[in-house]
Amino acid sequence: MAKNSLKIRMGRVTFGVFAAIFGAAAEAEEASEPTGLLGSLEADVNETQFMKNLGLQFGGWINAGITYNANEPAGRFNGPVTFNDRASEFQLNQLYFYLQRPVNTEGDSWDFGGRFDFMFGTDAQFTQAAYGHWDQRLINDQRFYDIALPQAYFEIFAPFGNGITAKIGHFYTIIGNEVVTAPDNFFYSHAYTMQYGEPFTHTGVLLSYPIDQNWTISGGGVTGSETAGWDGGWDKGLGNWAFLGGVTWTSIDEGTSVAFSATSGEISEQDSNNWSMYSLVIKHDIIEGLHYTFQHDHGWATSVVDATDRAGSNGRDAEWYGINQYLTYDIRDDLAVGLRAEWFRDDDGFRVLSPIRGPFAPPASSYYAVTAGLNWKPVNWLMVRPSVRYDWADKADAYDNAGGAAGFIGKKGDQFLFSTDVVITF
Repeated sequence: MAKNSLKIRMGRVTFGVFAAIFGAAAEAEEASEPTGLLGSLEADVNETQFMKNLGLQFGGWINAGITYNANEPAGRFNGPVTFNDRASEFQLNQLYFYLQRPVNTEGDSWDFGGRFDFMFGTDAQFTQAAYGHWDQRLINDQRFYDIALPQAYFEIFAPFGNGITAKIGHFYTIIGNEVVTAPDNFFYSHAYTMQYGEPFTHTGVLLSYPIDQNWTISGGGVTGSETAGWDGGWDKGLGNWAFLGGVTWTSIDEGTSVAFSATSGEISEQDSNNWSMYSLVIKHDIIEGLHYTFQHDHGWATSVVDATDRAGSNGRDAEWYGINQYLTYDIRDDLAVGLRAEWFRDDDGFRVLSPIRGPFAPPASSYYAVTAGLNWKPVNWLMVRPSVRYDWADKADAYDNAGGAAGFIGKKGDQFLFSTDVVITF
């Protein structure tokens, strides 16, 4: 009976995915410039005189979805796929709010601002500060739902030369292509490079300077964790400063861009082991509406992998790297189709499922994934993203986990995922 009930639920999930796909092809009202749901209401808080006088902007979104795993894993986890990590369960991924005062970077006078972000949902566990108590485990009685404070920073514009902008506080990384914030990604799921190869947040200072209309450079110091400035809070590891910076070139017509970013630093004052990585992201508009993105990440850490227990501070070095390619096409203003192909190499079995290492972690392996999906925006404050994804690994049985005491031990080397989610912006 339970098995039949599961099949019925899976049938409904699958029907929902394909209904969204075929529904996307139906004629929808033409989307105007995105203003969010609040902008379509008469009582828009951002249009009040109080908000205008202070230069404040309030916004946010709701992101929720469901994923069907063809393996029907007993543990209900989608293997190493995070964010939409639960199989056959509705997930409220992000209930997200932000309050911001953006600085004016076009003027010739000093300006001050900042931003504070709040997130509740199943994505919070992946975006919390990994060390310290900045926002860790604020809700202790929920297995998958929690709160994260992924950004809280001051921003200063100094009118020197072409203008220097400084972020001081806790902020999202500049590294990579995909981001935590749901409305800013094409796909519901994330690439392995974003999940395991890159930091999500930093704490510290980051300066940005436009050399001219094509070139922008950034650089600063970040701290606050035991992984050289990755995903750290305010109250621990404050002696381990690391470099964070990059350079970006954008063509005059903004149809092509090249961004190189990197971070490197020692783990702590007492530990000289180094964590470093770089990311190269190239974007190009092939023709009108057809967009191509190439990404390459490469990271390494010294003396972090032990040959016997695969963890510890006096072990051997670890290395990871990968390549992602994206191709998206705007069919209409409200409808786009996309394809992502990726390869991620966890050369020492250190990053995938990290920090859950030890006997339940997969061995060194290459991970591959191909994802195809749609973006449909029937109105300017609603986005629907159905997709299908195929994952496989060459050395690790990382999929179809058994659950219970078996933890993340998998029984298969591949999996199919069928997902759909919605993003409602305020």
